Amino acid sequence: MRLNNFLLTCTLIAGMAACKSTRPVTSQAPSTTLVPYGPAWAALWQQKAAEYKALCFQAYNIAKVRLDENLQHPGNKPVAIVTDIDETILDNSPYTVHTSLRGQAYADKTWTEWTDKAAADTVPGALSFLKYAASKGVRVFYITNRAETERTSTLKNLQHWQFPDADNEHLLLKTTTSGKESRRQQVAQTHQIILLMGDNLSDFAAIFDKQPVTEREKVTQQSAADFGNRFIVLPNPMYGDWLPAMFQYNYKRSPQELDSILKTQLKDY
Repeated sequence: MRLNNFLLTCTLIAGMAACKSTRPVTSQAPSTTLVPYGPAWAALWQQKAAEYKALCFQAYNIAKVRLDENLQHPGNKPVAIVTDIDETILDNSPYTVHTSLRGQAYADKTWTEWTDKAAADTVPGALSFLKYAASKGVRVFYITNRAETERTSTLKNLQHWQFPDADNEHLLLKTTTSGKESRRQQVAQTHQIILLMGDNLSDFAAIFDKQPVTEREKVTQQSAADFGNRFIVLPNPMYGDWLPAMFQYNYKRSPQELDSILKTQLKDY
């Protein structure tokens, strides 16, 4: 589904969610908000749409083909895959539902409460693909912007599903910056990275980091040949840099300001 159509649908559903069930039906359209109720609709799609699962299977089917191709031409270093965690191999849609339906945005406190549960399910196709890669002698490095305080719970969640290389050596958490380039370079010093997997463009290369909307589109066009080859992208309509790019990554704006800004980005007729 195209982003503009998705966001327009959010306004309709969010408006209905914001109304009390006892409110009488009128011909006047209800007030609509994209923030914070809209993400719940995105989470519903992730949880219930077979199309979401199909896209994930498609991504990991392509990843398997690319993996096999790369293994036919070994280099001088051990081979590795670099993968993001959230919405790439673990599904955090219950957190989005929990906060959105309570009128809350993301907060470190509630996020940590969720990750402490180590209860995230797997993204369709992720576990079987990474187990296949491990069976071929490929090492898996998990580069995530989860905080160091989440290390124990993150490993617990990964180990619960028996993800390969779910240990301290292969888990690279956020330290001083959300940019992942230095951590990717750390892996590249000892391994040949043949695939990078993520739901956010900054999971793949520094050229995507904290760019405005127009620049994100520009560098995506320039990198078109990498998608489905070196870069394997998973769908995530709930959150990601696509959203703050529309309000200049200024997280101090009020929900009302954010809602107003996002509505100006919608295409209508």
